[in-house]
Amino acid sequence: MEETQLQKEKEDPPKPTSKRKLLGKSLLGVFLLILLAIPLIPRLYDRISNDSISRGPYLISEEARALHRSLFVADLHSDALLWNRNLLERNSYGHVDIPRLIEGGVALQGFTIVTKSPTASGYVGHDNPVDVMIRGLVMTSFWPIRTWNSLLERALYQCERLHEAERDSGGTFRVILAKEDLTSYIKEKLVDRKQVAGYLGIEGAHCLEGKIENIDRLFREGVRMMAPTHFFDTELGGSAHGKSQKGLTDFGKECIQRMEELGILLDLSHASRKMIEESLEIATKPVVFSHTGVRGAFDSDRNIDDQFLEKIRENGGVIGIGFWKEAVGAADVASIVKSIRYVATRAGVDHVGLGSDFDGSVITPFDSSGMGLLTEGLLEDGFTRDEIEKIMGRNVLRVLLQSLPSKETVSE
Repeated sequence: MEETQLQKEKEDPPKPTSKRKLLGKSLLGVFLLILLAIPLIPRLYDRISNDSISRGPYLISEEARALHRSLFVADLHSDALLWNRNLLERNSYGHVDIPRLIEGGVALQGFTIVTKSPTASGYVGHDNPVDVMIRGLVMTSFWPIRTWNSLLERALYQCERLHEAERDSGGTFRVILAKEDLTSYIKEKLVDRKQVAGYLGIEGAHCLEGKIENIDRLFREGVRMMAPTHFFDTELGGSAHGKSQKGLTDFGKECIQRMEELGILLDLSHASRKMIEESLEIATKPVVFSHTGVRGAFDSDRNIDDQFLEKIRENGGVIGIGFWKEAVGAADVASIVKSIRYVATRAGVDHVGLGSDFDGSVITPFDSSGMGLLTEGLLEDGFTRDEIEKIMGRNVLRVLLQSLPSKETVSE
């Protein structure tokens, strides 16, 4: 019987496993691994891009702590909405979420919206880039399909995210839309320190997609600050980092006029020199540089010239000093304070504020829970209590109250 079985195997040997089947299984396995890894890509990129030199808890002197508790702290610029973190949960990475803002004594945070950005590093010579970087982040973050190819839809979706955070916060977070919202919040903040407010801004008006009516649409969704350019030229004019270095286009002038009519604060952070000059000539309300540095304190292609400091004083606006090394020279408190002192000396203490650029793919000395370190740094540099109150938030409040629409206008 055994011989018969052996003879049968010789006549009809078992077939070897197909190489094609093995290859198919291997490719399927690789494909499944890639699918499993996709949700990790945005988180990994976030962790690498938005880091801090040191992490909390942050220790400061009792004098600085007491002063910081009494301040209305306002930061003009954070790109937290670009990332897939839950803003209502305290995260172990990145810079901004509601619990850390409250912990850091931040009363008002500008949530700025990024819709397109170049993949190349550096601050000069950018052309209108292929939409790879943010599109890739959007797709791997599983944003709605409508956002994959539309810059406007990306902006609208980020607006939705902030309003959703407000709805789900149980009253600890609110979005400021009108003057009355801000004035009532200031009074309530004096009673309950464990709450925070935010407002929406746009970093680069390329998300208008060349249509002035989209300003109104974004306004209806809560946008109250807008920068005409980001890292490249737009239909509105030239970027500080673009190739043309041109000023405002006719369309850009129309857009600024419409922004002022609605109550949208003009942000010139990434504007070309010529655009800054022309914008300040036509602006009838104070403007801001929501996140920048000044060349007199640190000579960088990213920073603005001294000639604009006097013009900002004349305009009544505010320069928000950034927290990262390319803006101030080093990611430390001393460098931030040095730039603040420079602006306060040359433009006046009424025209300088905070523009962290938290979560803007930068490394900062601390996250939003460590804002007390800056109060301590300003004290140590010799600023008075009144000056610190202005720098840490009162200047921003003044400009916003001059720019924001009335509640009646918003409800129309």
